[in-house]
Amino acid sequence: MLKTQFNRRGFVRAGMAGVGSLALRPFGLLPALAQSAPDYRALVCVFLFGGNDTNNSIVPMDDASFKAYTNLRGALALPTTALTQPIPAGTGNSYAFHGKLAELASLFGSGELAVVANCGTLIQPLTQAQYKAQQTPVPNNLFSHSDQQLEWQTSIAQGHSPTGWAGRTADYLASQGVNSSAFPAFFSVAGNTLQGAGVQTQQVALSPGQTLQLSGFTTAAASQARYQALNQLLAFDSGLSMVQAANGVLANTIQDANVLSTALSKTMPFKTAFPATSLGQQLQQVAQIIQVHSYLGMRRQIFFCSLGGFDTHANELVTHNNLYPQVSQAIAAFYNATQELGLADSVTTFTESDFSRTFQPTSDNGSDHAWGAHHFVLGGAVKGGNIFGRFPSFQFAGPDDADTRGRWIPTTSVDQYAATLCSWFGIPDTALPAVFPNLNQFTAKNLGFLK
Repeated sequence: MLKTQFNRRGFVRAGMAGVGSLALRPFGLLPALAQSAPDYRALVCVFLFGGNDTNNSIVPMDDASFKAYTNLRGALALPTTALTQPIPAGTGNSYAFHGKLAELASLFGSGELAVVANCGTLIQPLTQAQYKAQQTPVPNNLFSHSDQQLEWQTSIAQGHSPTGWAGRTADYLASQGVNSSAFPAFFSVAGNTLQGAGVQTQQVALSPGQTLQLSGFTTAAASQARYQALNQLLAFDSGLSMVQAANGVLANTIQDANVLSTALSKTMPFKTAFPATSLGQQLQQVAQIIQVHSYLGMRRQIFFCSLGGFDTHANELVTHNNLYPQVSQAIAAFYNATQELGLADSVTTFTESDFSRTFQPTSDNGSDHAWGAHHFVLGGAVKGGNIFGRFPSFQFAGPDDADTRGRWIPTTSVDQYAATLCSWFGIPDTALPAVFPNLNQFTAKNLGFLK
């Protein structure tokens, strides 16, 4: 399989298709400006790089759990004054969010946001006894940033995968002709990512606020002549497969840039004010692309955003006080924008991260790499105000601890989490094992957090 990548200012087309499949991809992505796409749905991933300590993102407030949380977390334990007001969940228990996640807490309280508890990379269900006996396979290189990031993005927890679960989802969409154009279904506003790499499909990466066009060309006749000459060179049959593949990717990139630029010129300003942060700008760009999905001929789209800085080995409380408002405000603004578009029920936003962190703090008021984490899912189709899955027991060396520091063994897998998203997205049960090869290892293949 040929892997090619072309970069230019503001726009990247990452090619993961074989040489033969490049030749099959038609030019002229849009035969005409499409009418409103029927049954539109979009998935929007917000990846928190570094390993977000979700033990402080949301805290159970029943007396026993909060007492254990306060005693065991030590310097990292948040007092009630640094938490939101407790919010009753569908489980009957109450939970408080980190005070800097106030917008997300409000969305949980109003029923648009749900929490998936203790989710992480797994090959099959795993108990503490099985883990300690080393008789059951576990993910490669646990507690490693790079490995766990890739395993979250591929859902392949043991062994290398050249494709991501969203890329394989895009392959399925293409095989079924779900979208009416060949414009890529996976779109990253945070650089190239393995999550969107497919076998037959390619991904697009766009830097928010950057120009989409090739630099160095103007409307002058001489400049346009050079531009036409470039396109003719790209279409020239050199007889060399590698050259042809590279030319095909570049030609497709230029085509996609022109199509997207034309579509984005039709956007209307949002009434919603997005925060002037990196994540805010990324999600604003996603909202703009969703606004013109019908012009792009898209019924299904997947987006990837990210924010880094969550590797909190020291000074965690200070770092969270800076990062959490960025997460909460940007995601809330994005949800408000989907409401403006009348698409809140059609767009589901969800978080991912390398892993959570040790319940036990470090000597520098930080935490170390751990495993199972809690994640947020937001949208009009979400069964919000609920906890899905099970919170771990707050005990060092307790039944959920992989060692003695509060590294929670996940009770929900990435496969189950992402497969639930993809089921709502429209991937039939019969196709899910091709996207998530380990899914059949788990009894519950749909966690039920989407309507």
